[in-house]
Amino acid sequence: MKGALFILLISLFAPRYVTAQNKDEQAIKHLLAAQVTEWNKGSVDGYMKGYWENDSLLFIGSKGPRYGYQATLKRYKEAYPDAAHMGELVSIITSMQKLSGDYYFIVGTWALKRSAGDVGGSYTLLLQKIKGAWVIVCDHSS
Repeated sequence: MKGALFILLISLFAPRYVTAQNKDEQAIKHLLAAQVTEWNKGSVDGYMKGYWENDSLLFIGSKGPRYGYQATLKRYKEAYPDAAHMGELVSIITSMQKLSGDYYFIVGTWALKRSAGDVGGSYTLLLQKIKGAWVIVCDHSS
């Protein structure tokens, strides 16, 4: 009886804790993890591979909105000019919401442990599937 009760409880509650990821969610998590890896290697250029390389890319930070891939790349290189300012990035996805077959909305937190002083905050990302690949088309980080 105890074994049957245990199996019943597992079957009732397990779906709440175990969520199957579809291929798109796996691809997005892989993209964001690759960005963290590139950042922690000190490569802003590698980190930027997760962004849409287009003039319509939107990045919103503490200094307001910036449009375009090149403007976003420039902003990152100015704000994080060396390893001391880049530090070690930790990024945690707190929510993934599928908006359509081609769009996901991501909410998360970020933290930099660095000799120049630790910083962190929150982010929202809009990802779009373009030519079969997921890319960040809008980033609001604070």
